[in-house]
Amino acid sequence: MAQPQCVVYDGGIAHPTDAAPADALAEARRRGGMLWVGLSAPSADEVSALADVLQLERLGVATALRTHQRSKLERFGDHLFVVVQPSQYDEPTETVQCREVDLFVGPDFFVVISGDGAVDIDRLRALLDEHPDIAARGPLGVLWGTFEYVTRGYRSVMDEIEHDIDEIEEELFGEDEGVSRRIFALQREVIDLRHATAPLPTIMDRLEHYVASRNPSGEAPGYREIADRARYIDARVAAFRETLDNALTIHATLVDQRRNDQMSEMTRRSIEQNDQVKKISSWAAIGFAPTLVAGIYGMNFQHMPELAWPWGYPFALGLMVAVSAGLYLVFKKKDWI
Repeated sequence: MAQPQCVVYDGGIAHPTDAAPADALAEARRRGGMLWVGLSAPSADEVSALADVLQLERLGVATALRTHQRSKLERFGDHLFVVVQPSQYDEPTETVQCREVDLFVGPDFFVVISGDGAVDIDRLRALLDEHPDIAARGPLGVLWGTFEYVTRGYRSVMDEIEHDIDEIEEELFGEDEGVSRRIFALQREVIDLRHATAPLPTIMDRLEHYVASRNPSGEAPGYREIADRARYIDARVAAFRETLDNALTIHATLVDQRRNDQMSEMTRRSIEQNDQVKKISSWAAIGFAPTLVAGIYGMNFQHMPELAWPWGYPFALGLMVAVSAGLYLVFKKKDWI
């Protein structure tokens, strides 16, 4: 059973407590501060129980119970439901690990839920302790700090992906056809990262207007800065995907070209072999004609035509020369020799 982690913030100062969420919320309101609640791998009943204490909209709770969601922002009553996906890049396996974190942001509470327990929510809270000025701004300030942390994490992931793309470009013109597998695998990781980052510009624009509408000055410069960063992240990830698509196409073209070159070389060698066979066959036929004539007249049968003819020997020699010369001219005309 997941035990909610409750921390009461008063003026940005953290006051951890073992009290139940209802008591911790009452303490935060008494102090005029904010309640931070963290849940790791909770059950549906535990999320519902917390929702009852914080009076969260049931539709938002049902949305939070669905896993494998993309980054999103929804508004339910007087609180926000936000899905973010912090990411990490594993260099040895060249994989992007995007983990879902659900956030409920109310007027005086901030809830962090890691559905599968893969995200270290203690680290997220530690950032607030390191920067009390963020916590002092209330739940919307904490939400800003969360997006600041998540978007900066994307930049380091993108730097790692860019490094791998540079390596792929160097391997692209090599002889290793297995680079296509690496391109395709990295392409899948970039697609997963894009699922996490593509909604961010719209989310941040909506948050900027939402926060600005509650700010006396009518501005939300911190959110505007993250919105610009989100657009940069989205454009860069889209460029990665396009680059990998082009790399895969180029590699396929190069592989086909190398195979065509190999086929051309095989065809050339086959033609050369055929030419050699033609030459050998032609000279063999030319050499066979005199052998045939000589073989016939060398049988030494007693009754043979022209056996006693005085011109038989010169005729036989002439016949040999004539047949050989005729065959030579025929093969020469056909360019066999």
